[in-house]
Amino acid sequence: MPSGNLLSRRRRSWRANELVSRSTLQLLDFDDGSPPEHAWRRKLSSHANRLKEFNVTFREAIRMMKLGLRLWSYIREEASHGRLDNLPIGRKHQLIPSLERATDPQPHKEYLLVGWGVCDIGLQPAFLSFCFQEHLLCTLNPFLCRSGSISRGFRGEFKNWQITPGYCEMSPVMANQFSIFVTRGGNKKYASVLAPGQLDGLKKSSDDGISSWDWKLKGDRSTYHALFPRAWTVYDGEPDPELKVSCRQISPFIPHNYEESSLPTSIFVYTLVNTGKERAKVSLLMTWANSIGGLSHHTGGHVNEPFIGENGVSGVLLHHKTANNNPPVTFAIAACENQNVNVTVLPVFGLSGESSVTARGMWGTMIQDGSFDRDNFNAGASMPSSLGDTVCAAVSASTWVEPHGRCTIVFALAWSAPKVKFKKGSTYYRRYTKFYGTSPRSAVNLVQDALMKYKHWEEEIDKWQTPILRDERLPEWYKITLFNELYFLVAGGTIWIDSESLVVDADTKSNSSPLEDSDSPLNDSTSNSTVPLIGFDPHEIDDKENVGKFLYLEGIEYFMWCTYDVHFYASFALLDLFPKIELSIQRDFARAVLREDNSRVRFLADGAWGIRKVIGAVAHDLGAHNPWHELNAYNIHDTSRWKDLNPKFVLQIYRDFAATGDMSFGKDVWPAVCTAMEYMEQFDHDGDGMIENDGFPDQTYDAWTVRGVSAYCGCLWLAALQAAAALARSLGHDDYAERCMTRFAKAKSVFEAKLWNGSYFNYDSGTSYNSRSIQADQLAGQWYTASSGLPPLFEEDRIKCTLQKIFDYNVMRVKGGRMGAVNGMHPNGKVDETCMQSREIWTGVTYSLAATMLLHGMEHQAFTTAEGIYIAGWSEEGYGYWFQTPEAWTVDGHYRSLIYMRPLAIWAMKQALSPPMWILEAPKVNTMDRAHISPGTFQFLQDRVRKMTPKNGCFGNTVFNWDC
Repeated sequence: MPSGNLLSRRRRSWRANELVSRSTLQLLDFDDGSPPEHAWRRKLSSHANRLKEFNVTFREAIRMMKLGLRLWSYIREEASHGRLDNLPIGRKHQLIPSLERATDPQPHKEYLLVGWGVCDIGLQPAFLSFCFQEHLLCTLNPFLCRSGSISRGFRGEFKNWQITPGYCEMSPVMANQFSIFVTRGGNKKYASVLAPGQLDGLKKSSDDGISSWDWKLKGDRSTYHALFPRAWTVYDGEPDPELKVSCRQISPFIPHNYEESSLPTSIFVYTLVNTGKERAKVSLLMTWANSIGGLSHHTGGHVNEPFIGENGVSGVLLHHKTANNNPPVTFAIAACENQNVNVTVLPVFGLSGESSVTARGMWGTMIQDGSFDRDNFNAGASMPSSLGDTVCAAVSASTWVEPHGRCTIVFALAWSAPKVKFKKGSTYYRRYTKFYGTSPRSAVNLVQDALMKYKHWEEEIDKWQTPILRDERLPEWYKITLFNELYFLVAGGTIWIDSESLVVDADTKSNSSPLEDSDSPLNDSTSNSTVPLIGFDPHEIDDKENVGKFLYLEGIEYFMWCTYDVHFYASFALLDLFPKIELSIQRDFARAVLREDNSRVRFLADGAWGIRKVIGAVAHDLGAHNPWHELNAYNIHDTSRWKDLNPKFVLQIYRDFAATGDMSFGKDVWPAVCTAMEYMEQFDHDGDGMIENDGFPDQTYDAWTVRGVSAYCGCLWLAALQAAAALARSLGHDDYAERCMTRFAKAKSVFEAKLWNGSYFNYDSGTSYNSRSIQADQLAGQWYTASSGLPPLFEEDRIKCTLQKIFDYNVMRVKGGRMGAVNGMHPNGKVDETCMQSREIWTGVTYSLAATMLLHGMEHQAFTTAEGIYIAGWSEEGYGYWFQTPEAWTVDGHYRSLIYMRPLAIWAMKQALSPPMWILEAPKVNTMDRAHISPGTFQFLQDRVRKMTPKNGCFGNTVFNWDC
């Protein structure tokens, strides 16, 4: 752990009362209505930042021209087959204006760029959207995870809809709002939507839509406070000067809770304090459109239905008939009635004059009565909506608040979307259906349970967060960022399915048991596959941890599930919070190692043809449109030739094995570990024990060419050899461990001889201008070694010398350390501009670098390095990437790929700050000295001995042995 004095000097205070008066905080300090001291916060009157997307240089554009032409040809071919909407690559050429723009609370016209990116190298601006280099960004705190997600902006708008796998509709649905109506005595009345609205066209007599509502909130006396998975909005006398209001948003994101964390529900707790001398009648209104974002409400066939549940819970169901043959969705909005709170509903209102009840008419009723007719509960289901019409629903909760009195009103939102369907036909039941069933009406049970259990959820969240928040040794910005970066586990397109009812083929096999159906996609061994698909055996796919199967995207612009080279950085969050999910993902990739898919793929970088998946190569990702079955959606490079994926697999396997102590897991994945290690031997071209890179971007930096021995891949290889040896010993395979350590000793001497220059390891052993560059990520292997309780790869003085060099050059020579660590820096102190990635600052890599520094006692350097990401990404003086942390930005502030997986690496810092006991108690054996091979043989996989000649020229005529 860091020393108290050191971090106390670096500690900053961001007290809540800087934006909210202390008296208001004290008034709201009951029933958790007061926001926490440590939270990210903004005034509602703040405006979104204008962000600049990255540009490629002229030289980079010339180099990538052939790739651009091949990409264009690929897109045309996919479009000819009707698959353009399903591409895992760039659709950012299309601008879509936000819905209900006339009432957008932004004070300026906003257009949002929507679409999916081209993988790691991010080609969208280069070839698809030269003309769209910037757009606006609002803060988004996502909720309702694992069954899709919705994000809520700090100004109150619901946006970034991810209900259908692979689609993110960024535009807000502006009819989705909370509003307040206050009556004091007979003369004082206040009514406003609880979101700022300052546009022309409001309250026009000719408008029957939501612009006819009162958008009176200025936001200068209201503040937003976020500490994921909760957020507080404090209305300090807006719109009623004598009423203090706090809205607390809660999602059941509870570490190690694999049931309630899967539930698609969120709670909104309103705390009311009347500071006036008059009794006040307060009505809160929740309105919701029958929509899943974009223009989906115009597709017709949508039905609304009131309901009365148990324990005073009542509301409206909104049955949404999705387009394009996607599964239907049912929303539930509800409030809880008690002796102090009266709940009424309006099941249907429309946004046009053609509706029987319009948005204007609904608003007028609320101003006059503060509630709706209780007979509305008997209305039954509405007629299906017509094409082009928008149907909405409203729930009102009313109460009297005495002078100087307090009251609480609670709303809930949930949805039932039991089926998740991927574009190539596979349909699954979501995880929550294991507990709530598959009926659309399970949404009623979800909101009921949420309203009854949310206090328990908060207690569990407090138990998790409080020890970190109260640790005075930690900088405040770190506490805030640590929790808020977890937004990605919700907003990253997350899908969590149930393994016990895994597949539903709705078109042809809807009545058969998915586990008994021999034609189920899980049992489909296509003509292209020579070994079983992942989960061929139903008993195997029915996960041993009984937590279902989990997917999250590399990023909302890079549409690939569980991209493994990026998960290498992000996985520390899952290991800490949901370790059984982490083991489930690792099992998926272990199965994939032993799988082959001979279908032909043209790789866009060089135009060569290859096969989709080679046995022994770790998959780049679990696919796009048919995950677990059609792997490697990435098709820029042939990832079977990448040098980092296999070592990263072995390192993650050992770290997770050591962390969980799960011997069953170790035994299950051991064949894949052996196979992955032996696969790498073909890349040791000169037989010196060290792998070499092949003169193209054959690793996660997939635009940055590497030649010969490289610091990044070579260090990962050394670490993997040591991890494989440690795993082998744990499983009783001492002969294999000896063999790995012999390779390790030989490779280590080569690595140091070719790359160590006295102060750091050169980028690679080539002769190019950038071969001596200082790479920020050069000790990635040592990071994992230290994180796994293994002995260091190098002498401690060399490790610290390298880290100090990176700090002095890559961190401090870029805006004084206020932006993070640039990927590449020349020894003369100039940024390496060899390619777009060498000149970028990668947020997740910066966090992992900081974790490495912490593991080696360099606390000052670590927190200075990581604070640069906070300053540039989260602080008011930064660029404004709040809750959409990008993959990268440049030194001049151009970003690439918003909402990205890798920044979850900040949780590696948490592990480094508080090493778990399995690391502290790890045996301090110097495995480097074990440099001989015992005379035995590796018996248990002898029957797998084979020779394999890769097809389609992937590795020329290389023949390698599988002798583990």
